[in-house]
Formats: sequence, structure tokens, C-alpha cells
Amino acid sequence: MQSFPDWPAPNFVKTNGIRMAVYEAGPPDARPPIVLCHGFPEIAFSWRHQLRDLPKHGHYVLAPDQRGYGLTDRPEAVEDYDLEHLCADLVGLLDAKGIQQAVFCGHDWGGFVVWQMGLRHPDRCAGIIGVNTPFTPRAPADPIEIMRKRMGEEMYIVHFQKPGEADAALAKSVANTMDLFMRRPPPGQAPQSAGLSSERQGGQSVFPLVRMVEAYQPQFDTRETFLTDAERQVFIDTFTRTGFTGGINWYRNFTRNWTRSAHIKDHIAAPSLMIMAELDAVLPPSAADGMEAYVPNLEKKLILGSGHWTQQEKPDDVTAAIADWMKRTFPA
Repeated sequence: MQSFPDWPAPNFVKTNGIRMAVYEAGPPDARPPIVLCHGFPEIAFSWRHQLRDLPKHGHYVLAPDQRGYGLTDRPEAVEDYDLEHLCADLVGLLDAKGIQQAVFCGHDWGGFVVWQMGLRHPDRCAGIIGVNTPFTPRAPADPIEIMRKRMGEEMYIVHFQKPGEADAALAKSVANTMDLFMRRPPPGQAPQSAGLSSERQGGQSVFPLVRMVEAYQPQFDTRETFLTDAERQVFIDTFTRTGFTGGINWYRNFTRNWTRSAHIKDHIAAPSLMIMAELDAVLPPSAADGMEAYVPNLEKKLILGSGHWTQQEKPDDVTAAIADWMKRTFPA
């Protein structure tokens, strides 16, 4: 990317049956390294500020395009995007780089994956950092059925279960889709999903994302963006090429993940940091209440004035929080 001289060229590794693109910076012998895991709809480029600035604190940082995204392979089968595969991809990344343990840092869906790393592969986790996404214990029933009963068929995660529908709606105008997502919350207002009015059912926000995408008119959106024109174009070009199916397939494994995790104990021993965003409507700070019961070695940090896209909206604050916690947790 010639417009971003600080953004490295990708390296490629073979892991868990796929070819994964990985962006790296910092001294490779620094331990433990930090693996930055993006969410939906994002790519490794979402961590561009941290990949530039964390090495200034002496850290070796790796940011992969995860399975289904960016320059990484996009398998056809939906079940190839379950948590077993997503976590095994990260284990294979460490193996390919000759790394025994890393600090796994994840935002949005990436946060869900890194907490699962602490459950499924604790021997490979020096530490875990959740950005916006808290650890949540296994649901008492199929989570899709819970969401369907509470919020209806148009709630976005439930709607994502329908093959092809959301994929086509988001891909119809990638520029509009990214403009809808990548905005700051409205100033002086309670946060809303994607900055638009979300319907409520039984007292809960429904977030009918597909319908919101179809109705969105960017010329009437008064929210501020946190992307430069060049940064925005990176996301548009990437998702125009790849589509959104790979990322949506992560959501299509909620039931499979729940079914196949009954044997896993909800306990994470690794030292952990929970970075919360004050104005995130989807993953508010209150979602992290009670985490200590499952993650006893936990610190929390609140980022003020940030909506959902915290590492991009408040990059300096996020980098400082990670660097400070790393310095105290791994003083050597």
C-alpha cells in the first residue's frame, strides 16, 4: 500500500490447511509477541496504528488477516469457520513463526476468538487482551434460538443465518456498507447501533442490520468518520474483492460452537486485560461486569469517548493501555 509507508508488506504462512497473510513489525526476538486479531467487517489493517506504535515500546507485533478476510484464504464450507478452526489458525501461526506463547489481543469477533484461545489453548497464551469484547460463559441454550426468541428474525446475527441474504445486501454497495459501519457515535447522544435508530423488542435493541444497510443514505449521515479517504479506500477495495461471506460465516457457526463446547470449563488462568469503550452500543462497558468470576487475573481499562471501533477511533489510548499493561505484566 504505497499510501501507507508505515504499513508493512504481508508475509504468508501455512496454517491449519490455509494460507494466511500476516503483517509484522518490531523486534522478532521480543517476547512475548502480541498477536492482533480483528473483527467484522475489518482486516489486519484495522490495527495499523498499533502495528506502527507498539514496536516503539519494544514489542514484536503480528496482525493476521484472519480466515475469510483480506489476503488470507476463504474456504467454501461454512463449518470451516467454527471456533476450532479459528483458534487452530492462530496456533498454526505461532508454530510457523517458531513462537511458543503470545499475548492474543482481539477486537469485536477477534476478541471472542482470543478469549477462546485462553480456554482451548492455554499453553500458547502468555496473556489475553479483549478490546470491547468481554469474556462470556457458555450460554445455557443454543444462542441463536435465544436471540431469535428475544429479538426476532431481523436481529442481525439471526438474519445472518440465512444463506446469501446478508452477504448480498452488504456487497451491493461496499462503499455504503463501510460508511455505515466506520463512524463515530453521534456527539452528546446515547450510542445507537451503527449510529442509526435501532428498533426495540421486549426492551432489547434488535439491530436489524440488513434492513439498515438497505435503507442507508450516507449523504444524510451526520456522524464523523475516523478514516481518511485513503484508509476508507483500503476497506472498500478489500471487501469489493472478497465480499463479506467469509466474515459472516463466523456468525453462522454460533450453534455449532455452542454444541461442540459443552466439555470446556469457563475459566481463563492467563493474565488478562479488558479494554472497554465508553460509547460502544453493541458491546458496552457493562457487558464486562462479572468477568472476574471466570477470568480471575484481570485488569480493566475504560477508553473514554470511543464507540465500537476503539483501536481506530482512539488509537493512542489503546496503544498506551496495551503498552502499560505489557510493561507491568511482563517486566523482563
